[in-house]
Amino acid sequence: MNHLKALMLALILCLPVVGWAADDMASALVRNTSERMLTTLKERRAEIDRQPQLIYRLVREIVVPHFDFQRITQAALGRHWGQATPQQQAALANEFQQLLVRTYAKALLGYSGQDILYLPLRPGRDAGDVTVATQVQEAGAPALAINYRLYLKDGDWKVYDLIIDNVSLITNYRSSFANRIRTEGIDGLIYSLVQLNQGGRE
Repeated sequence: MNHLKALMLALILCLPVVGWAADDMASALVRNTSERMLTTLKERRAEIDRQPQLIYRLVREIVVPHFDFQRITQAALGRHWGQATPQQQAALANEFQQLLVRTYAKALLGYSGQDILYLPLRPGRDAGDVTVATQVQEAGAPALAINYRLYLKDGDWKVYDLIIDNVSLITNYRSSFANRIRTEGIDGLIYSLVQLNQGGRE
């Protein structure tokens, strides 16, 4: 399974089991969001087939609120984030979010009922930081590990990274972003993200 499909599954499977403790609630978020997204996809599949752009709206309503895209973008840019103006930072976060949403939404349409195993939650290095581990199981193929890293933000759990088959989403983009900035500057990176998004505009 390639990383594009893995990203789809990771974002599809956003969050396990209603819990009582704060950490349990992080796990509950991963399962509940995942089940809501997949149930909605199943129930509205005919409508989505007629109006493919509907999948983008559903993803924004169901999945996006549980991700901190500014933190994801900031981490993906690394030291370059501090070199960007507030306007550039806002543009980067907006365009990167659109790119990830489009990638996920399109790949979501290829979901074919793989089983999902939710593993025990692991505490992070800092208080209010946890990892929710899952495995996507498909007949005849090795299980694919997808781990969600979450942190508490104003009392709510937010996803700030995905580890897909031992590869961090943030790390995966950091090198390509750095290369683009090195050759074309921050505005060049923004332009490239805009072009990618316009090329797949819903």
